Amino acid sequence: MTVSGLGATDIGNKAAIGGMARQFYRRLGRAYGKSEEVWMFEPHVAEREFEDWLRSSRVEVVRGERLKLKSGVTKHGKRIDSIVMESGRSFRGSVFIDSSYEGDLLAGAGVSYVVGREPSSKYDESLNGVQTASAVKHQFVKQVDPYRTTGDPSSGLLPGIEPGPPPPDGTGDKRVQAYCYRMCTTDVSEKRRPWEKPAGYDPARYELLLRNFEAGDPRVPWHRVMLPNRKTDTNNNFAISTDFLGMNYAYAEADHATRERIAADHRNWQQGLMWTLANDPRVPEQVRREFQTWGRARDEFVDNDNWPYQLYIREARRMVGEVVMTQNHCQGRLAADDSIGLAAYTMDSHNVQRYVDATGHVRNEGDVQVGGFPPYPVSFRAIVPRRDECENLLVPVCLSASHIAYGSIRMEPVFMVLAESAACAASIATDAKCAVQDVPYPRLAERLAADGQILKWEKK
Repeated sequence: MTVSGLGATDIGNKAAIGGMARQFYRRLGRAYGKSEEVWMFEPHVAEREFEDWLRSSRVEVVRGERLKLKSGVTKHGKRIDSIVMESGRSFRGSVFIDSSYEGDLLAGAGVSYVVGREPSSKYDESLNGVQTASAVKHQFVKQVDPYRTTGDPSSGLLPGIEPGPPPPDGTGDKRVQAYCYRMCTTDVSEKRRPWEKPAGYDPARYELLLRNFEAGDPRVPWHRVMLPNRKTDTNNNFAISTDFLGMNYAYAEADHATRERIAADHRNWQQGLMWTLANDPRVPEQVRREFQTWGRARDEFVDNDNWPYQLYIREARRMVGEVVMTQNHCQGRLAADDSIGLAAYTMDSHNVQRYVDATGHVRNEGDVQVGGFPPYPVSFRAIVPRRDECENLLVPVCLSASHIAYGSIRMEPVFMVLAESAACAASIATDAKCAVQDVPYPRLAERLAADGQILKWEKK
């Protein structure tokens, strides 16, 4: 995501980021002629810095390969021997690291995981499961009719709307917070690409958006954060925006072809949304003017039709390890004693679904934004599977965390921190010929500290 549009770094507290992650942001600073770290950057600059770093470090990167999902993991006892790609190419290793957003390797290795939201009672949390009371942001502020024919329930619902209210708050489910593409836009005319109507454009998908305007909501439905050189990182905002609610539930456990269809549908939705906002006469004039002023940056994602490479997978599989990070860790009621890095962001979940409330109007559900706590440690045991499931796998991205705690941990700088710590643990396990569960934490902590990782928060 760092090279796919998320150039406005979600950080929480910059002082909590150490190790190679901070080195990366310093590299970005030098790229922009600054002596300090840069946290706002253009996607192509981030991509160039990653590629230069890999080359200078003589790291071999194998591209264009995907894990064979049903039979791509070969295990001997509790250890992975090799992984096989769709192409038939195989890779052996002493320790494996699943750094993907989806967690295919951990699933193929038989490691326990969950998808969706746990009931709030499972880990004694208040912000997990269904959340209607908390969903006050990115919400409808006017009453909007959900039916294909206004006022006529027999006509059926507009696309993407559930027929009734969800179960009580705190109820667990398999729903996943919404995905989107983080577009990079510009208002520099010679670099701006106007929005185009996508193939297969379906006006029904945007009827709810237009009704929301007509109901009296004048807000411009996106969130632009300025990056260098008059570009933006653009994210979801308000009642109906770039988040494609309810259309990603199958993604986490789907095969590659299904994921490609889901990603293509998100792209089609979002491109159609932008075209509608810029062109439909039912959109208020001041909103249309905004979207006519800004467009895709022609010098970003130049080999991908100026569209971000990566769909923003905010959450997919989450491992269930010996330690599960929860809301109680975020808010300091529990503290990991085997820290491999700090997380610092607000507990953040985007909306999960759109439904018809008791009054017969549309509401969004699932948004949570609760912060106000200092940086906190992430447990080494949260990236390590249970010993009886796999002894040579580390999982720094789809780590062991509840839905709401994952919403705080899941930021790119923290993923960088956890992945570096996973690699360090893998190195120790390889040298010692031991299971990852047996990596001596004092030795790991000493090495991480020597590498500049920040393991404990000292009040600044």
